[in-house]
Amino acid sequence: MRAVIIEEHGDEDVLKYVEDHPMPEPKAGEVRVRLHAAALNRLDWWMRTGKAGIPVEFPHILGADAAGIIDKLGEGVTGWAVGQRVALDPGVVNCDGCEYCHRGLENMCRHYAILGEHTSGTYCEYRCYPLRNLLALPDHVSYAEAAAASLVYLTAWHSMITRGNLKPGESVLIVGASGGVNTASLQIAKMLGCPTYVIGSSAEKCVQAEELGADYVFNRTDDPDWGKAVFKATQKRGVDVVVDNVGAPTITSSIRAARAGGRVLTVGNTAGATFELDNRFIFFRHVSLIGSTMGSHADYIDVMRLVFSGKLKAVVGETLPLKEAARAHTLLYYGDVFGKIVLEI
Repeated sequence: MRAVIIEEHGDEDVLKYVEDHPMPEPKAGEVRVRLHAAALNRLDWWMRTGKAGIPVEFPHILGADAAGIIDKLGEGVTGWAVGQRVALDPGVVNCDGCEYCHRGLENMCRHYAILGEHTSGTYCEYRCYPLRNLLALPDHVSYAEAAAASLVYLTAWHSMITRGNLKPGESVLIVGASGGVNTASLQIAKMLGCPTYVIGSSAEKCVQAEELGADYVFNRTDDPDWGKAVFKATQKRGVDVVVDNVGAPTITSSIRAARAGGRVLTVGNTAGATFELDNRFIFFRHVSLIGSTMGSHADYIDVMRLVFSGKLKAVVGETLPLKEAARAHTLLYYGDVFGKIVLEI
């Protein structure tokens, strides 16, 4: 089958397009899916370069997100049919039933894995999936939209709704304008009628965030002290909820921008994982710092059904053929695309 593999960590040129990668066969309780679209995430860059620090077996296939058509049924599979269109949950778990899995919190299980990170990914023509990962994909939703929505909407929904307990009308600050999690977070906040504040890295991305519904935008290039600017813009109250997936360079400003008793959701560290905090900004102002990653399959079903109904919409910024995965990674690294980058397979 066709695939893009890496045989070592490195720059974009380690991404190798092949047409003779071994075809996977479904095990009992699995289906094989003919993938039609795979979406990129920042995680793919971390894994390609080796900066994620996660050991992998080479050759390795990157990619967490995908959508396609069921191609073959494994032994004992019922309720699904060859030719059925499916969206695919990017998280997998191989657990006999720990306390978290019993409670439907499988993303907290120590055996939880993300496709393309802990196991082989989706930059390929065919992949096998356990039945728990499947969600029927309506005909009116494209494969590219489904792939682009999966990981980022799952991450945004779990952090804001499940972990952050966001309520209608609460104010939300989103640190970053163009990334997939950020555009997903913005749309979820707008769906709930929340006033939204967005930090962008350029005038162009700020305009794009406004077009997506942001109420207030701040260009961090013009105003590096955006945490203070947001605090002033809220009449020195601060916002109820902050969504920060940047990490080290932004977390202090994020905490400063939160109101007394507010919540800061840390959902990633795209620009650095290690930082120092002035604890006075947390305990003295009763700020909650809440960690969140990925989401449960129940979260996936909830948020993807909102995508399918049109209440939420994946932002697809660029579409490229599978063999141009290296170019897609260049676009991903330099952040020149507003929305998700999708590989058509």
